Amino acid sequence: MGSGFFAEGEAEKLAQFLGMGVEELEKAHLEEAEQFNRTLLRPKILREGRPYGRCTFFDEEKGCAIHDAKPLQCRVAMGCRPYGEKLMLWFMLNHILDPEDPESVRQYASYLKAGGKTLPGGELHTLVPDKERLHKMLDYTTVKPW
Repeated sequence: MGSGFFAEGEAEKLAQFLGMGVEELEKAHLEEAEQFNRTLLRPKILREGRPYGRCTFFDEEKGCAIHDAKPLQCRVAMGCRPYGEKLMLWFMLNHILDPEDPESVRQYASYLKAGGKTLPGGELHTLVPDKERLHKMLDYTTVKPW
């Protein structure tokens, strides 16, 4: 089940929706998670002693308690639809991966090498079209964002 990542500015919208400050929201209901060298916020996951669990805003009877302000990743997640996976890949490419950050690119390259899927336009040579720059990123010659 889990929870989805917020796109930029969405945590503020959720705080407003819930009638609380962003700091209060973050302390009570959000957690940080990292993907491709990017730290993102998401609703806390109630793990109950497991590495997985349900979203803190999920109600067994009503479903999503923050439906009108839920994270973009949750809004596009349609795992039961044939295009659900493509929507998740779109979110990853447009809101998580940073082609200007060498570490993000290296982690994404590892993801692809391990069999991770992408969309057309999500290939390394497309994201970083300058071959020399891409090579420097991948061989750790460049370690800081451009």
